[in-house]
Amino acid sequence: MMKAPDIVIVGSGMGGATLAAGLAPSGAKITILERGNQIPDDAPARDPWRIYTNSAFRSSEKWLDQQGNAFEPGNYYNVGGNSKLYGAVLIRYREEDFGDLEHFEGVSPAWPFSYDELAPWYDAAEQLYRVRGDTASDKTEPSHAGPYPFPPVPDEPAIRTARQRLEGAGVKPFSLPLGVDIEKWLSAGETGWDGYPDLRCGKMDAETCGLAEALSYDNVELITGAEVTALKVDAKTGKIGSVTFQKDGEETDLTPAIVAICAGAVQSAALLLKSGIANSSDYVGRCFMNHNATAMIAVDPRFRNDAVYQKTFGINDWYLSDKEDGKPLGNVQLLGRVTPDILKIQVPQLPKFAAKWISEHALDLYLISEDLPDPESRIQLKGSKIQLNWRRSNVTAHKKLAARTKATLKKAGFPVVLSRLFDGRVPSHQCGTVRLGDDPKTSVLDPDCRSWDHPNLFVTDAAALPTSAAVNPALTVAALSLRTAQTIRQELAA
Repeated sequence: MMKAPDIVIVGSGMGGATLAAGLAPSGAKITILERGNQIPDDAPARDPWRIYTNSAFRSSEKWLDQQGNAFEPGNYYNVGGNSKLYGAVLIRYREEDFGDLEHFEGVSPAWPFSYDELAPWYDAAEQLYRVRGDTASDKTEPSHAGPYPFPPVPDEPAIRTARQRLEGAGVKPFSLPLGVDIEKWLSAGETGWDGYPDLRCGKMDAETCGLAEALSYDNVELITGAEVTALKVDAKTGKIGSVTFQKDGEETDLTPAIVAICAGAVQSAALLLKSGIANSSDYVGRCFMNHNATAMIAVDPRFRNDAVYQKTFGINDWYLSDKEDGKPLGNVQLLGRVTPDILKIQVPQLPKFAAKWISEHALDLYLISEDLPDPESRIQLKGSKIQLNWRRSNVTAHKKLAARTKATLKKAGFPVVLSRLFDGRVPSHQCGTVRLGDDPKTSVLDPDCRSWDHPNLFVTDAAALPTSAAVNPALTVAALSLRTAQTIRQELAA
């Protein structure tokens, strides 16, 4: 173990792993501290009953809700972070998401830089994560320097039929940009990948891409089972002087030149609050955002869904405008296949034969609307516990998105459409708690993801995002991390 590395990165999820990949070629000595461990090869990775009920992967940690009641959050701590179980949708924020965007219930504020600033890093992130996609099928797709690294993951026959039916109903489904080698994934088991943990068998996640790239360099080390408990400031310089972590009951201090916190939107903020640092603005933990998200199942007795993985297209027809009032509604995309077992787990009172029939005749979708930043939507510490005070926003847009999607599905020939709104226990793309900005009074980080208060402290996970947009944030986190890696590398070389 390097006791005085050049850089310490806390967390090996999408932010930490990608940052390490961007920094590794510099030759700097880098230590990555991950509180979890690698998911073992013999884990029940394709067993829905072990994933969705008595989870073999979720921690036993409990948070408090707004009323002070304990609940088990749907977060994971392992090498690769939450990306090990994500749906692998690696989509860019739309160009308009970087400017002021007026919604029904408020304004999504502009970033301190435009899309053009991040575009080259999106290109680099898509290469690192070997994204499969098509730049031409979505009219909201922002500019790219070139095509995606690989062509789209193909629709299965049933999904191709569903796409055609939706086109006939007046919308234009587009091919989701995905981080999945579908042949390799299916060779390890005939299941979808959305929600299933990857055992290094085809999903492009923080471990298999970002971390694998970083650890191919001798100057990078990963320490697992290492929970960071405190950051301490050097009173003379104002810099972070040491990082304290616990592993196997022992406490260790590292004294790096640069520290990057990438523990996830909730845990990054909690660590800063616990350490009492980086909070001169009083914005650490504030502006917590969690997408308004709904699961929707469209049933047609004439439709036979024999798809295995399903999650290959989305709909952005109402992303920027509802076509009536001109306000954004959000994104619609397919869920991973909701099999009879998953349906039975979600609705225990449903008889098995009914779950099987519904699954065989249903199309499963995931609806996302932007959650607007609100300083009173926040995480706090109550003693040693994290308290989540999420104030859901932009509900009007989400209700309109659900209504528009339902009407379109019925027009496409699905007579029965069922839906369920996700609550705060489901981590629907948590972000925003250590937000970047151009005003130190209303942000925690400057536009380079550097703390306004401590010049050697950076945050490059979803906590840094100033807005949630209405698409999956993983690729934006990766692009932001690669951009920050260049900033740090220039600093190291100076």
